[in-house]
Amino acid sequence: MALFRIPTDPALRADLRTTSLVGLAHGSSHFFHLLLPPMFPVFIREFGLSYTELGLLVTLFFVVSGLGQALSGFLVDRVGARPVLFAAFLSFIAAALIAASAQGPGALAVAALLAGLGNAPFHPADFTILNQRIAPQRLGHAYSAHGIFGNLGWALAPVFLVGLTGLFDSWRLAYLASALFAAVVLLVLYSQREALDDHHRARRQARAARMPQQGERLEHPMAFLRLPSVWLCFSFFFWSTAAMAAIQGFASPALQQMHGLPLSLTAFVVTGFMLCGAAGMVVGGFLVARGLPLERVISLAIGTGAVVLVAVGLGLIPGAAAVAAVALSGVAIGLAGPSRDMLIKRAAPPGATGRVYGTVYSGLDIGFALGAPVFGRILDAGWPGGVFLAAALALAAGIVSAGLVGRAGQPARAAEPRLSP
Repeated sequence: MALFRIPTDPALRADLRTTSLVGLAHGSSHFFHLLLPPMFPVFIREFGLSYTELGLLVTLFFVVSGLGQALSGFLVDRVGARPVLFAAFLSFIAAALIAASAQGPGALAVAALLAGLGNAPFHPADFTILNQRIAPQRLGHAYSAHGIFGNLGWALAPVFLVGLTGLFDSWRLAYLASALFAAVVLLVLYSQREALDDHHRARRQARAARMPQQGERLEHPMAFLRLPSVWLCFSFFFWSTAAMAAIQGFASPALQQMHGLPLSLTAFVVTGFMLCGAAGMVVGGFLVARGLPLERVISLAIGTGAVVLVAVGLGLIPGAAAVAAVALSGVAIGLAGPSRDMLIKRAAPPGATGRVYGTVYSGLDIGFALGAPVFGRILDAGWPGGVFLAAALALAAGIVSAGLVGRAGQPARAAEPRLSP
């Protein structure tokens, strides 16, 4: 008996194909999140920049991505997800080429801007495609795969860029290879474009068939902003991502200061956190498929992660075990991911998927942009344990937001407009 069987059900095969392509696109977008940070030591040496100046490049990326994400949701709803997705990759290619030819901080800022612009439409485009094409019984697993690919993209970028820089003794060649990587992914997506069709034309025709009758009023395209569940989902993303910014940016130096551990050990905490998060997302997809209450799954999972971070921040877990504990907390946070994405789907009125996901996921970018300076200030103040305590507090605020989404969801549905824009 073969260990792996190729699915024979055409519907299942189509869902796997779409999920894999969307996952590949999402992983590529996360790769370009880290287009510049792995090369910061190189930029300090080449251009004489400070970490403060380099940090502004990260802020620029996430500000552009956050604002663009909210706006790109409207574009996805208007023209469809597929062409917007393809345009995003062109922006990534341009960002990598400009980084490869950079002669100073100005070009790096342009590269950060273009990378942020390319990153902006991915969540509204990805989730619009998944929600339109994947069978409901497999949607939780599709969300899980989407998140896993994103984590793998984060894990790949430093290895790819630093590895090629060392191999060829040229960071510029590493960026040229990044542009080639984006071009190859774009060609793969274009060659399989029928699997990425979100049936936009059919949805437009359906909306036209629901034109208001005499005495009825068509809702404004911004009507979804009146739904409390949308803003509660936004706040959940803001708080949970702020906590992730603490782990990604400051867990390693914080653990180094707390326990005197070598950087060669603490540097693995981020990679471990991302890989554990990916494992948690696999389990989370099955929990969604079983129909467990979304808010309960999110609360228990993230609450467990917060408790672990509190224990680390208070110094209750010693030495190398603290590194392992922070990494393993990624399992709990990753487990909540598919339930989180399904919660947003339930909060989205029909016909406004792109706009809702764009608005909600902009909280992710804002959480990164605002959270990083706060955690950096805590570390500069000489309180490394405070990084983990503040991250746990942010996760607790996220749990409150998720719980309120469930309470607001039913009234919001009841008040949903009869005619979607």
